[in-house]
Amino acid sequence: MDNIAVYSRRAHELEAILSLSRLLSSGHNQQVILSSTLALLNDELGLQRGLILLFTPDKEGLILEVAQEATMFKRGKLTYRRGEGIVGQVVETGLPVTILKVSEEPNFLDRIYNRRQKNTGEISFICVPIVCESEVLGTLSVDRVYDGDVVSLDHDMHFLKVVASMIAYDVKIRRQSAAIHSSLEQENTRLKNELRERFRPENIIGTSNAMREVYQAIHQVAPSDATVLIRGESGTGKELVAHAIHVASLRAKQPFVKVNCAALNENLLESELFGHEKGSFTGAVAQRKGRVEEAEGGTLFLDEIGDFSPIIQIKLLRVLQERTYERVGSNTSRKADIRLICATNRNLEAAMESGTFREDLYYRINVFPMMLPPLRDRSGDIMLLANHFIEAYSKKMKKQIKRIGPSAIDLLTSYRWPGNVRELENTIERAILVSQDGVIHGHNLPPTLQSSKVTNTIGTGTFEERVAVFERDIIMDALKRSRGNMAAAAIDLGTTSRILRYKVKQYNIDPKQLSR
Repeated sequence: MDNIAVYSRRAHELEAILSLSRLLSSGHNQQVILSSTLALLNDELGLQRGLILLFTPDKEGLILEVAQEATMFKRGKLTYRRGEGIVGQVVETGLPVTILKVSEEPNFLDRIYNRRQKNTGEISFICVPIVCESEVLGTLSVDRVYDGDVVSLDHDMHFLKVVASMIAYDVKIRRQSAAIHSSLEQENTRLKNELRERFRPENIIGTSNAMREVYQAIHQVAPSDATVLIRGESGTGKELVAHAIHVASLRAKQPFVKVNCAALNENLLESELFGHEKGSFTGAVAQRKGRVEEAEGGTLFLDEIGDFSPIIQIKLLRVLQERTYERVGSNTSRKADIRLICATNRNLEAAMESGTFREDLYYRINVFPMMLPPLRDRSGDIMLLANHFIEAYSKKMKKQIKRIGPSAIDLLTSYRWPGNVRELENTIERAILVSQDGVIHGHNLPPTLQSSKVTNTIGTGTFEERVAVFERDIIMDALKRSRGNMAAAAIDLGTTSRILRYKVKQYNIDPKQLSR
C-alpha cells in the first residue's frame, strides 16, 4: 500500500473514530449504536458484512445482536456455543483472529452470510473480542476483500480492537442497567404479591387477578363506615366478602348480624329487622329485639336486598338517612349505630325502571359497589377451591382423599359452573362421598359435569373409547406419582419404557407438566 493510500486510510479511520465517539454520546439505544457502528466500518473503511454477537445472560453461548446485511436472521435467534467456529474460539481464548483466505480455513462456519453459496469472491476475515475490564462480552467481526496484504490485515485487526473497546463499555453499562432494572421489577412484583396476599382475607380462596381486585376493594373500604353493595351471581361468595369487610373494619369486635331477606315475607321481615313489642300482632307473645338492634355497634348484612317490599324499603331508607327506627307496635324511636352491607344478584337498575325498587334507596346503598366475578371468569382458582373443599370435607367425613384424577380435573376446569363456588363445594362433597379408592375420578362427579366430547370421562362412549380413557388416566396417575419420570412410571405400571413412551405419544401426554 503506497503512502497516499495509507494516509487516506488513516484519515478514514480517524473519521470513523470521531463519528463513533459522537454516536456513543448520543443517547441512542444499543441496537442503533451497534448497527451504526457496523455501517461506519463499511462506509469509511470498506469492512463489509459486520457482525456483533454478545453473550447470553448465562454466558453459555453467543447470540446475534446486530448484522449489517443478514436480514434472514432476527436478533437473538442465532446462537454460537463457546469454542464453536471462529467466534466461539475468540470468546473462549479472549484473543483476536485474522484469516487471510476464508476458503482455506476449515473452522470457518460461514453460518450467517453463506458467502460460498453467494460466490462473494475471495475474502479475508477479522474477529476481535469485545472486552471490558478483562471481561469478554462478545465479538465484533468483519469481512474485507482479499488483497494478500498481511500487514494491512493485521492493522485493521488492531483498529477493530480499538472500536471493540469503545463499544464494550457502553454494552456493559447497558447490561448492568438492564439487570438492575429487571431486579427492581422482580422485587416490585414480589412486594406487590406480598401486599396482595396480606390483603387476602383468610376466609376467601383465590389468587386470580379478578379476586385480587376484590381483596384490594375490601382493603380500601373496610376501615370506613361506608355502606357497601356487593353484587354478583348466586354462589359467588357475597356473604364471605361481607364478613371479610367486617373483620377488617374498626367494628370487628362488635356483632356481625346477617339477614336473608328473600327467605321471609314482608311482615316477618319487618319484625326480623326491627323487632316487635309484646301483643303488637297475633303470635307476638313476648317482646323481641330486631336484627338492627342486635347489630348495634357492629355490621348488619342484608342478603338479597333486591327482594325488599316497598314498605320495608321506606323503613330501611329511614335507618340509613336518620339512623333511627321503631319496633313493630311501638312509637318509640331508637338509634341505630350500625354499618350496613347489602348484597344482591338482581338487576337493581331494571328494578328501578319497573318501579319495584326505590331510586333514593338505591343511591343510599350504592355508596361503594363491589362486583364479585363468577367462577367461570376465575378458572385459575377452581383447583385451589377444589383442594380446599377436599381438605375440609375429608376431615368432616373422616375419609382420606389422596388426589384428584386427570379426568376429574378436565371436568372441573372445563365446566361453566352456573352455581359458582357453592356448586363447586357441593360437587366436591358428593365426590368425596362416592369415592372408593381415595381418588376423585371423573365418574365420581355429578352427571351435569359429564361430557365425553370435552372431558373424555369413562362413563360414556364405545368400549374402545372407554378403555382408552381409562388407560390414559392410569398412565397420567403413574406419571404424577413418579413426578414425570418415565422409567419409574413404567416400573410402577409393570410395563416397559418403550411401550410407555408409545402410549404417552398416542394420548398426547406431557410428562414435564405432570412433574410439577
